[in-house]
Amino acid sequence: MGKHYFHIGDFVVFGATILISIAIGIYYAFSGGRQRTTAEYLVGGRTMSFIPVAISLMVSFESSIMMLGLPAEAYVYGIQIIFSSCGFLISNLLSIHIVVPLLHPLKITSAYEYLELRFRSRSVRLVGTLMGMLTYIWYMGIVLFGPAVALEAVTDFPLWSSIFIIELVAVIYTAFGGLKAVIWTDVFQAFVMFAGIFAILIKGTIDAGGPTAVWDTAYKGGRLNFFNFDPDPRTRHTFWNLFLGAIVRGFGLGFNQSTVQRISSTKTINDAKRMLFSVAPCFTISLIISAYEGTVAYAYYQAKGCDPFESKQINDPNQIVPYMVMDIFEYLPGMPGLFLAALFSASLSTLSSGLSSLSALLWADVVHPLVGPHISETKATIIAKIAVLCFGALACGVAVLVSQIGGTLTQISGSLIAAFGGPLIGIFFLGCFCPRSNEKGAIAGGFAGLAFAFWMSLGMNFSPVIKKTPWLPPASIANCSVPDLGNGTDLWMSSVYNSSSVYSNYTILSTVKSITERPFREPEGVEKLYTVSYLWISVIGTLVTMVVGVIVSVFTGMNKPGDVDPRYLISVSESLLIFLPRPVKRYLSSIGPQYIKEEYKARFPDPAKRLEELDREVEIKPITDEKFQTDGFTDKESVPFLGNKAKHENNSAVLESKHEVIHMDELSRDGAVTNGAVVHGDHETSGRQADDPSDGKELN
Repeated sequence: MGKHYFHIGDFVVFGATILISIAIGIYYAFSGGRQRTTAEYLVGGRTMSFIPVAISLMVSFESSIMMLGLPAEAYVYGIQIIFSSCGFLISNLLSIHIVVPLLHPLKITSAYEYLELRFRSRSVRLVGTLMGMLTYIWYMGIVLFGPAVALEAVTDFPLWSSIFIIELVAVIYTAFGGLKAVIWTDVFQAFVMFAGIFAILIKGTIDAGGPTAVWDTAYKGGRLNFFNFDPDPRTRHTFWNLFLGAIVRGFGLGFNQSTVQRISSTKTINDAKRMLFSVAPCFTISLIISAYEGTVAYAYYQAKGCDPFESKQINDPNQIVPYMVMDIFEYLPGMPGLFLAALFSASLSTLSSGLSSLSALLWADVVHPLVGPHISETKATIIAKIAVLCFGALACGVAVLVSQIGGTLTQISGSLIAAFGGPLIGIFFLGCFCPRSNEKGAIAGGFAGLAFAFWMSLGMNFSPVIKKTPWLPPASIANCSVPDLGNGTDLWMSSVYNSSSVYSNYTILSTVKSITERPFREPEGVEKLYTVSYLWISVIGTLVTMVVGVIVSVFTGMNKPGDVDPRYLISVSESLLIFLPRPVKRYLSSIGPQYIKEEYKARFPDPAKRLEELDREVEIKPITDEKFQTDGFTDKESVPFLGNKAKHENNSAVLESKHEVIHMDELSRDGAVTNGAVVHGDHETSGRQADDPSDGKELN
């Protein structure tokens, strides 16, 4: 197999990208609030403008899967996958209309905090957190594996070196700089990524003979297979599973931790809406461009007359773009380095977002409830940073497991991640769309959906009875000059393609004998479920979760009107089905919206007010002994607080609020109270009274 090597200029371009990414993280570690509070570290202080947040969210989902997996998909299966972009566009618009108004006012750090608020159950929140963490860890492992295996194949760059470098860089700037560093590094990496993509498209199109030649070659090679309306759910890609499946998966991304973090980081609801509205068309265009990249690769190797798969120069479809880059930029030092920088940027953007999200989940959903409110912000931030390191190491381990699964990155991610993501979407849908569902239904439905979807995913990827979908006809190998192609190898390759060896998804078998010895039998019984397209897994997982959840809720005591805070519910008829005839909407309104009456809100506390203590502005003033004289207080309620210890040491502090004075330990986790200061707040707070500091609870 032919190998390519990088020049000094390539490493300079690549190294500069890595150093700038790290520098951004270090900058935010020592600027502004210096990442000393969890609010700043995990949600950027909730003051980010929508433009950088939109760019960050877009590239967070444009990982190596988009740079390597989508071109590989188009090369071997055709360009039909672009129909999923239409589904994602619609789902994004639904998220703008529904998810943002639902979640932004809650000011949540963890996406799964919504589940606890809605179901009034910490158990449901922990189930959601577990599924969310598993989804992210698998996703990061896939993202790590993609560029590593591609670079190893075409440049001899060691697999584990790539994995280690990518993960190390992501961990460094995420741990140091928090969400602000993640967002602004994503902005920088977006420019690098698209510079690399457009450089490949322009040079590849020119070398293939121009846009017309690319289009004609792709058409003759069967790559422009846009329209397939086959209703058979076993067909790998059709309009139905691409479009409808993308709507469900995309709508679920609105409840994704990365999305929720960015929604919470914006100043207003309108900023959050503008952020998602900016992401929708950009994401669609990016997907189309990536698919076109695979078409350019096919046209290029058809014009060159040497398909790299058929000539056994590479054996993994995810390697096609790196291999083409080394071919077309062979005499342009620095350009392969730009592609390497773009590829690593695509992975880094996803990994850093995943690490930040997992850190936020671990802190908000697991650690914080255990340690309570009295931990200092400094210690809390340190815990979040340590979590980044641990999850980074875990992602490296998952990359090893991913290497044992065959297929394009799009299929690997689509089948494995959907096994966790589908049931998780179902739990959120139960919460916001099904007011009658209760805690028991959400938990039972979530585990039922997870078990069913994960079982299907394992069967699809590892069952010996599953035949892989045949690749489209390869490009020509008439001009191949690889040494091992003599002695009638061309004829052998033709016979291999026409035989059942095409069911080996990306491993080209070496002899016809090995092909004929591989046993294939038709799936029987439950094995037939494994033949369903991987694109339906998330939909099936969502439906199983919702159906089981509703049934269990019916038998365990459904919620009645007034049992659920309307702030956590969405009216399907009013929000999603506004196009239906009025009689149908009237019938639907008799089923659900009676749960969403405004009068019910008075029965529940406003969820946004739970953070007033954390969000209030404070004024720091030095104090003297005289300030502790009882006659110095204008609020009569302050005198009992001090008791007979009205005078304290100078290193003490008192918090004066609108209604009462509280012990400063109650606010130690905010970092708002410092030694020798009085903090004046505007909002009502509550706390523990300390009549006598001599009991071991001194005011420090």
